[in-house]
Amino acid sequence: MTNVDVALRLVTDGMTLGLGSGAASERFLRGLGDRVRAGLKVAGVPTSNKIAAMATSLGIPLVELGNTLPLDYTFDGADEVDAKLNMIKGYGRALVREKIVAAASKKLVILIGPERIAEKRVGKLGSRGKLPIEVLSFAVKFVQHRLMALGMPSEILSENGSPVLSDNGNPILHALVKPIANVVELDALLQAIPGVVGTGLFLGMADLVLVQDGDIVHELRRTL
Repeated sequence: MTNVDVALRLVTDGMTLGLGSGAASERFLRGLGDRVRAGLKVAGVPTSNKIAAMATSLGIPLVELGNTLPLDYTFDGADEVDAKLNMIKGYGRALVREKIVAAASKKLVILIGPERIAEKRVGKLGSRGKLPIEVLSFAVKFVQHRLMALGMPSEILSENGSPVLSDNGNPILHALVKPIANVVELDALLQAIPGVVGTGLFLGMADLVLVQDGDIVHELRRTL
């Protein structure tokens, strides 16, 4: 039994699903593709161009987000999850689209694989030392200045000397952080900076986290 198997049990004919990005989401997508080829009738809203291409190759029908509200479930991964199921996401650059699709869903289900449980399940968000923030190109230096004033130096995510852009065409800053004392307060401060498109803090959004621990799947549910 895997966390993908548990997640797929939630899916029934006629559902519209948010399809997250990253390794855990890709494992779910492959399992969903098998079910679709066996006759399951669903449609998906991808959170990245890569996931859209993968879903198409697996035969999973795709639809536009605005035509399908609300989505039944979104299935996604996370980079950090705390005891309250607050999360940091976005190491894979799709944080803004992931947040939009998650917010458009009745339920958000997060899958964490067995390889990185120790580093992903954290006492405090920020324990891995970085927080992704998507910003407008025009505002990069300004946002970096504001982040520095908050004690958060930042680096532009780059590859081969060039900024790596999100599917929205925006650069990503990795703010260097320590474990965050008050995630709600910090998220509000960051969202208030002009030029910030979105942060990797996903607070109060996950309904269920499925943690694969060997042959056991732990089901963690958010309590209000």
